[in-house]
Amino acid sequence: MPSLTTRRAAIVGTGHRAQMYTRALAARAHYDVVALADPSRTRIAHHNRLLTGLGAAEATAAAPDGFADLLRRERVDEVVVTTVDASHHQYIVTALDAGCRVVTEKPLTTDAEKCRTILDAVERTGGDLSVTFNYRYNPAHEKVWQLLADCAIGEVRSVHFEWLLDVRHGADYFRRWHREKRHSGGLLVHKSGHHFDLVNWWLNAAPSRVHAEGGLVFYGRDNGEATGLRRDYHRAYGAAAAADDPYAIHLADDPGLTSLYLDANEAGDPYLRDRNVFGDGIDIEDDLAVLVRYDTGATMTYHLTAYSPWEGYRVMFNGTGGRLELEVEENTWQPPRTAAGADGAHGGVVMANPGRTRILLRPLWEEPREVPFTVAAGSHGGGDLRMLKQLFGPLGDGTDEGAAPAAGKGATARDGALALAVGIAGNESLRTGLPVAATGLFGTAGD
Repeated sequence: MPSLTTRRAAIVGTGHRAQMYTRALAARAHYDVVALADPSRTRIAHHNRLLTGLGAAEATAAAPDGFADLLRRERVDEVVVTTVDASHHQYIVTALDAGCRVVTEKPLTTDAEKCRTILDAVERTGGDLSVTFNYRYNPAHEKVWQLLADCAIGEVRSVHFEWLLDVRHGADYFRRWHREKRHSGGLLVHKSGHHFDLVNWWLNAAPSRVHAEGGLVFYGRDNGEATGLRRDYHRAYGAAAAADDPYAIHLADDPGLTSLYLDANEAGDPYLRDRNVFGDGIDIEDDLAVLVRYDTGATMTYHLTAYSPWEGYRVMFNGTGGRLELEVEENTWQPPRTAAGADGAHGGVVMANPGRTRILLRPLWEEPREVPFTVAAGSHGGGDLRMLKQLFGPLGDGTDEGAAPAAGKGATARDGALALAVGIAGNESLRTGLPVAATGLFGTAGD
């Protein structure tokens, strides 16, 4: 956590997820958001309205070109990177070279070469880089971390991890830039990096070998035509064929999404946020199976499904002293709404139909028992607010003083690289059909 002297912050990438950081920094008296960088002046204006609505001054608006000059001119101390994943490295390295502390949205980046560039910059500058793996800060995940650290089931030998994205949240990755692997690295990098980081953290382990299978089996034109789910439109806005499509997002029904994206389109921004999930040009997978071996000798079987009727996950740990089970129902079902609403967009929302979260400990030769844990309010199981507190300090008004810091430490550049190693090795395994070594992908700095 930084000192509570006033810090001058810049945010690069002013999309939907960035709003959380704009609000969080503006709400803290020891931060001034002095610069916002994005190709779209319309999106920057949206974030400046967020700032002034919280009583803060407008920030300098800038294009991402000349980012180094912007940091110097505005005397920036800290940078938050929330751009398209494939461009993270550009702004991280520039900010580290400028002597700034850097907080980046996950994933760290999208391929091994860019990751090496980032790790080299951290080593060269001795800079401070944090990766926002917010699921580390979920109290249920913290309790699992503590149980495993206390050897409640002995030495962990295997993990089975199933993650389900429902047909609203899962579909959203196929409406926007994430649908192209050159931008996002695919779901093994962008989404599953969350989960791979959790397992690395829970086991205090590093991945050594990865084998992956998967494909695009539900979304995309061919699948949509085969199932009869495809409607004939390119983007939902203004398309009659999208009006009753439950897989569409209607940006005009949400003032925030209108301000960020439709107004930007009117101003000439070519980025389309509401493309047809059964359209052309999708080259990421929506169903993925992964087998990982760790340097501790443990193995993990992992499956991601991006077209489920409910959203959540099940994680089972098998150890020499028993079994630990975590089940989380983030959203038990999705109604076929066609309006966007808060749950039609990605990140920073509490889902509409949450179910239960349960931790079950099954020691050898004993009855199983549920393990209590503190339930936190807010998005990502309360993880976002707790993460923001650790990254940027308390609000200072007493409203969040009850939130304890998460177990262990926040995610560093090395943690980001180790989570990325599983996704990158998995992508290579998908390409070759062979197991891929995850060690040494990034040189000595990432080992």
